[in-house]
Amino acid sequence: MSDTTRRAVLAGAVGVTAASVIAACGGDDSGSNSTAGNSSPGGPVAKKSDVPVGGGKVVADGGGTVITQPAAGTFKAFTAICTHQQCIVSDVSNNTINCRCHGSTFSAEDGSATNPPATQKLEEKKLRIDGEDIYLTT
Repeated sequence: MSDTTRRAVLAGAVGVTAASVIAACGGDDSGSNSTAGNSSPGGPVAKKSDVPVGGGKVVADGGGTVITQPAAGTFKAFTAICTHQQCIVSDVSNNTINCRCHGSTFSAEDGSATNPPATQKLEEKKLRIDGEDIYLTT
């Protein structure tokens, strides 16, 4: 086998392995607080009633967002991509955003890392509340 052919085979194997690892890092949507919301571009990403106090909801909005309600009437949004190895966080409970890939946790109030291996906080996103609807703003 020539060097060029070996490189092509190895490059293909690395690509397949990387795609498999990325796919395996995604959480499933089976938890009650992790149901992905369906939203159209510019439309609401969730309803206030979808986000329990002390909990949250992971929504499918084209970029991955987790919306939390750390205190009654206070809503926060963060990227749903874990800062450790870019898995999608799985759920929110007891004011903690959880990533089941490697056990990292984050504060539902400010997105700060509260349990390693992640050490960096989740990026905060801006919200707009209109009645019962929750929108992401730019």
